[in-house]
Amino acid sequence: MNHDALAAALDALAPTMRERLERRGFRAADLLAWSRAMGPSPSARNLLPGKVELVPEGLVRELHDDPRLVELARTALCEGRVAVCVLAGGMATRMGGVVKALVEALPGKTFLDLRLDEVRRLAEDGAQVPLWLMTSEPTEGPIRAALAAAGAEALATTFEQFVSLRLDEAGGLFAENGQPSVYATGHGDLPDALKRSGLLDAFLARGGRYVWVSNLDNVGASVDATVLGHHIAAGVPLTAEVVDKRPGDAGGGPVLFEGRPIIAENLRLPPEFDVARVPVFNTNSFLIDARALRALDLTWTYLEVRKQVDGRTAIQFERLLGEITLALETQFLRVPRDGSASRFLPVKSFEDLAAVAPRLALRSTALGASRLRSSVVPRTSSGA
Repeated sequence: MNHDALAAALDALAPTMRERLERRGFRAADLLAWSRAMGPSPSARNLLPGKVELVPEGLVRELHDDPRLVELARTALCEGRVAVCVLAGGMATRMGGVVKALVEALPGKTFLDLRLDEVRRLAEDGAQVPLWLMTSEPTEGPIRAALAAAGAEALATTFEQFVSLRLDEAGGLFAENGQPSVYATGHGDLPDALKRSGLLDAFLARGGRYVWVSNLDNVGASVDATVLGHHIAAGVPLTAEVVDKRPGDAGGGPVLFEGRPIIAENLRLPPEFDVARVPVFNTNSFLIDARALRALDLTWTYLEVRKQVDGRTAIQFERLLGEITLALETQFLRVPRDGSASRFLPVKSFEDLAAVAPRLALRSTALGASRLRSSVVPRTSSGA
């Protein structure tokens, strides 16, 4: 692998390409550093570099109904101390390669419309909740156009995540149509991209305190007074929502890493670790103290990922948002997965959408009737 050749190729980038990349956070020095770590076994390099164990019984807290928690949440919402940040950079590749935010989730309602409707309903109850959308280069323009067409530019603000360049298996620049291939570097971009946008500083300056982050395609991850109340009462910088794990769940969950509870994706766990014994699954929904987010100082791990692009193998480096649990004390909160109160309804395909549509319609009706609501499914167990 010739790193000097890669450095020369980066130096030779056309000025228009360089400006495009640097405007979105690209640094050639980062890509050169990542390339030096490449080798025959990305899976081994992606592993956590230390001891990984199961979390102890009782570490995962149970969501329970408590009017005092709901009141804490309502006060925070009505005082403008909560912002909602939605990860909206994805293209719906399993839905035909369209901008997922603009896919119809309910008749006449796109995923973006559902989020805008929620903000409007909250405002009707006196809750001033800014909506931030972390877009990517391909989704930024269409989403901004949709906001303008809906007259919703005052309700939602966009900011772009970062980009880098794909490499080929030899460590050179991967090309598409004769040009370097650009990709987004993952939802772990959020802390740095949000700080770079200026939105976080402005939010803190006007008294903002909590940032609620979720995936656009998790149609269950709406504002919930009980969940917010649990986070406020816990007094921790970070709350991670988890649900009961099911066969086929391929993401990650809470583990102990060197004695510290964190969220770890399965690809970071050692081969001898029994993933099936982790009882809960990370939904990628987080409540984060805005001050802790602003002060976050983390040396990120960029995981090496192989992708098929135009029938060829490309290598890209991505960071995952759950890694912030390495730096911030975290509460793991088990939330409902079943029924109309489910907080985990991911939609990756039209088949997923058909499966969740009935619950989504019920949920939309319930939200219309009860805005600053509490949705709790009673449980009999008391921990993970």
